Amino acid sequence: MALSVPKAPGVSQMLKDGARMYSGLEEAVFRNISACKEFAQTMRSAYGPNGMNKMIINHIEKQFVTSDAGTIMRELDVEHPAAKLIVMASQMQDAEVGDGTNFVVVLAGALLESAEELLRLGITTAEISDGYEKALEKALEILPNLVSHKIEDYRNVEKVKEVLRTSIMSKQYGQEDFLNDLVSKACVSILPDEGTFNVDNIRICKILGSGLTKSEVVRGMVFKRFVEGDVTYAEKAKIVIFSCPVDIIQTETKGTVLIKSADELLSFSSGEESLLESQIKAIADAGVKVVVAGGKVGDMALHFLNKYGLMAVRLNSKFDLRRLSRSVNATVLPRITTPSQEELGYCDKVCIEELGDTTIVAFRNEGKDSRIATVVIRGATDNFMDDIERALDDAINNFKCLTRDGRYLPGAGATEIELATQLSAYADTLPGLDQYAVRKFANALEVFPKALAENSGINGTEIVNQLYLAHNNEAGKTIGFDIEAEKASTIDTTKAKLFDLYQSKFWGLKYAVGAAATILKVDQIIMAKRAGGPKVRQAAGSDDES
Repeated sequence: MALSVPKAPGVSQMLKDGARMYSGLEEAVFRNISACKEFAQTMRSAYGPNGMNKMIINHIEKQFVTSDAGTIMRELDVEHPAAKLIVMASQMQDAEVGDGTNFVVVLAGALLESAEELLRLGITTAEISDGYEKALEKALEILPNLVSHKIEDYRNVEKVKEVLRTSIMSKQYGQEDFLNDLVSKACVSILPDEGTFNVDNIRICKILGSGLTKSEVVRGMVFKRFVEGDVTYAEKAKIVIFSCPVDIIQTETKGTVLIKSADELLSFSSGEESLLESQIKAIADAGVKVVVAGGKVGDMALHFLNKYGLMAVRLNSKFDLRRLSRSVNATVLPRITTPSQEELGYCDKVCIEELGDTTIVAFRNEGKDSRIATVVIRGATDNFMDDIERALDDAINNFKCLTRDGRYLPGAGATEIELATQLSAYADTLPGLDQYAVRKFANALEVFPKALAENSGINGTEIVNQLYLAHNNEAGKTIGFDIEAEKASTIDTTKAKLFDLYQSKFWGLKYAVGAAATILKVDQIIMAKRAGGPKVRQAAGSDDES
C-alpha cells in the first residue's frame, strides 16, 4: 500500500494540489507593494513632455515605440494581480477622461511607496487607508479653489488652442503648435449646435510619406481606396449607400433551370441583365451620382454604372459605412432598391487624390452641416504616425471634457505642490494616527514635479524646494516647473498658458487612491491551481486511491 502524505492544516488543506497562499504583512502586503512600485517606476520615466519612450514587442511580435501609458499597459499584458488593479484604475481614467492614465499609475505607486514606510513604523493598513481617504476628501475640497482658467465659449478656436496645447505637448514636445492647430480646427468645425460632442466623429487617416507638416484636416471622410469604375470625380453629389454587394441578386435557395436551346440561354441571361440595368437606371434617375457598396461590385453592375456615369466606391468595413452615412446624412440600405430622396446623402465633392504613392477617395463637405472631420497624418514611419495619433487622441478627449466642464488647473506640477502644501497644513490639525498617512499623501504628490524635472535632466529635489518656497505666498499658487530652462527654475503657468484639465486631476486622484487603498487592504493572496496548468509530479509508487 502506497504512503499517503497528509496536507498541512489550514486553508491549503481545502485547495487542490499546486495552490499557493501568501498571508501577513511580509508575504502579502509588502509583496504587492513591491510589484506596484516597480511598475510605477517604469511608467514614471515616461511622464511629461521629456518622458522617455518605451519599446514594446507584444505577444504577436508587433513593435510599439511610445511614451503613452495607456498603450504601454495595454500591450504589456500585466499578470501580477496587484499591478493589475492599478492598470484597471488607469483604464477607468481612460474611459472617463481619455487622458491622465500615467497620472493614476505614478500617484498610486507613490502612495504605496509611502505606505510601506508607515507599515514598517507599525501603523496598520486600515489606519493608512483611512488617512489616504481623508486626504483625498480634503484634496477634492481644495481642488475647485485652485482653478486658474475657464473656457465659456468652446466654439472659439483661439480659446480652445490655449488649453489643448498642454495635452499635446506632453506627448509631442516641439510639434504641439502645429498639431494643436489641426485638432482645434477639426473639433470646433464639427461641434453640433445641440447635443454632446462625439469623439468618434474625428477620424484619423495615416498615410506614409512626406513629413508631419504636410498633414491636413479634411471636412468629411478619407479612405485609402480606389474607385471601382471609370468615374473618378463627382461634385454636389447625391450619394446612395448599400450594405450589400452591387451585383446580380443571388436567390436564397438553389434552383435548377433546364435550358433546351441556345435561344433560351440567351433570353435567360438577358433577363438578368435587363433587371440589373433597370435597377441601376432607376438609381441614376433618382439623381444619384455616387454609389457606395458594402460588398463587391460585380462586372455586369460595373458596366451599367459606367454606362450611366455613376461613381462606385467599395467599403469593406461596416463601421466605415456607418460613419460615412453619418457624414453625408444618408440611410444605409440593406438591398438594391431605388432610394427615396430622404434616404440619399449629399456631399460637396467626391474625388480621387494622390498623397505620395497612396491613392485616396475623399468625401469633402465644406458646408456648415459637416458632421465628421478627418485628420490626415503624414510621416516617415508607421510608429511615428501611431504616436502622433495618440497625441491627437488625448487632445480630442480633452476637447470632449471641456465641452462638459471648461475648468482648468495650473499645470507643470503647480497644482500638485499647492495640494501638498495645503494637505500638510491639514495633517497638523488631525489628532489621531491618520495625520501620518495624510502627510505621506502630501509627500507622494511631490513625485510629479520631481518626475518632470528628472526626465528633463534636472535635480528633482531642488525643484521641489523652489516650488514649496514659491507656494508659501498666496500669489504663488500658479508657479510650476519651467521645462525649457537649462537650470532648475520655476515659471508662472497662467502666463505660459500651461493648463491641466480639472476633470483629469479630479478623477485621477479618485482612481489612484481607490487602487492604493484596495491593494493595502489585501492581507492574503490565495492562488488556486489553474485547470490547464502543469500537474504536480507524484512520488514514485504513490496511489491516489489509497
